[in-house]
Amino acid sequence: MEKRFIRAASLLGEEAMACLAGKHVAVFGLGGVGSWCAEALARSGVGRLTLVDRDVVSESNINRQLPALSSTIGQLKTAVMAARVTDINPRCEVRTLAGTYDAEHREEFLQDYDYVADAIDLVSSKLDLICSCLERGIPILSALGTGNKQDPTLLRVSDLSETQNDALARVVRKELRARGVLHTEVVWSPEEPMAPIPFEAPDPGRRSVPGSLAWVPSSAGLLMARHIVLRLAGVKDPQKKF
Repeated sequence: MEKRFIRAASLLGEEAMACLAGKHVAVFGLGGVGSWCAEALARSGVGRLTLVDRDVVSESNINRQLPALSSTIGQLKTAVMAARVTDINPRCEVRTLAGTYDAEHREEFLQDYDYVADAIDLVSSKLDLICSCLERGIPILSALGTGNKQDPTLLRVSDLSETQNDALARVVRKELRARGVLHTEVVWSPEEPMAPIPFEAPDPGRRSVPGSLAWVPSSAGLLMARHIVLRLAGVKDPQKKF
């Protein structure tokens, strides 16, 4: 057992760690949620990671996104995160895809993954990724809205049908229902969103810029990683029966 993973092995067991070393997880979106999920997966000993994001680091990312530093502004998020993962675990096989996942290009992104962490913001892309994974039998966990929320203790993993107080969840539920999909696992919070002060103009097509606090999206990402690691390792979640 490598020393870098011995503290995890002491709780999960050597068999679980050996299992994780052989698993391939894809993280779609490396923002405030996905970047923390990717790092936690790497620190948990997952052996193969595919990291997907089209964006470069911007200054406004620094308050919440793991790859965002003054020194990384302008660099591809996939490149920054790949370097971090390799530094954490040189044995981890990292594949990066610096592009936008969508229906037209799905075959360029999808492989026979053991799990998919969906932290995509674009609704059309999120919907297609969920449907494509379910059709192919790939387990997927999707993050919903963390913007304009401040209490990380309310975050949870459940079926999409249980969500409330989440504008993204409402849209996703409606659109998936129209596609015949009624159930999929999501990370979400029932917290009523705050009203952000409009310090900056929204991008074209958006009505406002959501506020974000460092501890909410990061907690959602860590919660995603926990769920995925326990599922892949076959370790019973003490809080839930599955």
